[in-house]
Amino acid sequence: MANGTGLEIERKFLVVGSSYKQAAYASSRICQGYICSSRGRTVRVRIRDSRGYLTIKGPSDNGGLSRYEFEKEITLSEAESLMKLCEPGIIDKTRYLVKSGKHTFEVDEFHGENEGLVMAEVELDYDDEPYESPSFIGEEVTGDRRYYNSQLKDHPFTSWQREV
Repeated sequence: MANGTGLEIERKFLVVGSSYKQAAYASSRICQGYICSSRGRTVRVRIRDSRGYLTIKGPSDNGGLSRYEFEKEITLSEAESLMKLCEPGIIDKTRYLVKSGKHTFEVDEFHGENEGLVMAEVELDYDDEPYESPSFIGEEVTGDRRYYNSQLKDHPFTSWQREV
């Protein structure tokens, strides 16, 4: 939530190559599940390294560019307990943080049933805020529901990657 209003503004891109790994200043392993992943609202439980988070997201606006987001850190044991309540399909990924200009790109390398998918996103303060694209940024997929994590749990990348 870059702008402090609870409104998340972000752009998503496919990643080309693996130069993001060398450019990253940090990385972490993320495992996440969804208590609710109905269209327009999601409730997500995430374990990032040894920390837990509960996140609620509203419907996407502006072609998928923005949506309301509320996130709260919870204990690891709370997150582990809540993971047991999640819908089937867990997202497993490694997140790399790459600085580019004044922004940080979060690059997610997916594992398991989404193996082979690597996406980057950048959070913005306003819709048309300029940013410097790193060399590994490929096609923009902002607003393409196939690339939402809540969709990837039900329709893993390995089942449709040949279509792209």
